[in-house]
Amino acid sequence: MKQEIWTDGIAAPWGPWTPGFRAGDFIFVGGQGPIDPETGQLKGESIQEQTRLTLESIRAVLEAAGASMDDVVRVQVLLTDLEDFSGMNGVYRTFFSEPYPTRITYGVALSVPGMRVEMEAIAYAPETVPAVGEQEFAAQQTVEPGSWRAGRRFSR
Repeated sequence: MKQEIWTDGIAAPWGPWTPGFRAGDFIFVGGQGPIDPETGQLKGESIQEQTRLTLESIRAVLEAAGASMDDVVRVQVLLTDLEDFSGMNGVYRTFFSEPYPTRITYGVALSVPGMRVEMEAIAYAPETVPAVGEQEFAAQQTVEPGSWRAGRRFSR
C-alpha cells in the first residue's frame, strides 16, 4: 500500500508532486530544496545554508513518516555548480553518520533561479507489527497459501 506523507515542516509543493510516500517498508522523499517552510521562498545564499535547509526538509518528511535520517539508504544530490560539492558535502556529513547512505551527485540546471541544490532520499524503515501474543499475531494474518505473501516473515 502507498501512503502519502505531508508535513507543515516543509514548504508546500509548487506543482503537481507529493513530498513523500511510504510504500511498505520504504519511504521515498521527493526532491527537496532550500525553500523556507514559512514563506515558501528560496532561502540562503551559500551552498552551506541551502544544503542545511534542504536536509532539514528531508528530515521533516522522514519524521512525519515515523523515520529518521539514520534510516536513509540512498540520496540523490543535484548541484547547479559542481564547484559547490565540497561545501555541500561538509554540511551533508553533519546530518548522517556511518555507514553513510549510498549517494550520487549530478551537475544540473534547476528550475528555481538561485537554487543551488536539490536532494531526494530513500529510507528503509520497517513498519512495526503491534505487540501481541504469537497466536493472536498468527490469527491476524490472512494470507492464503500460494499467495505472494505466503511464507513472508513479519518483523516486530
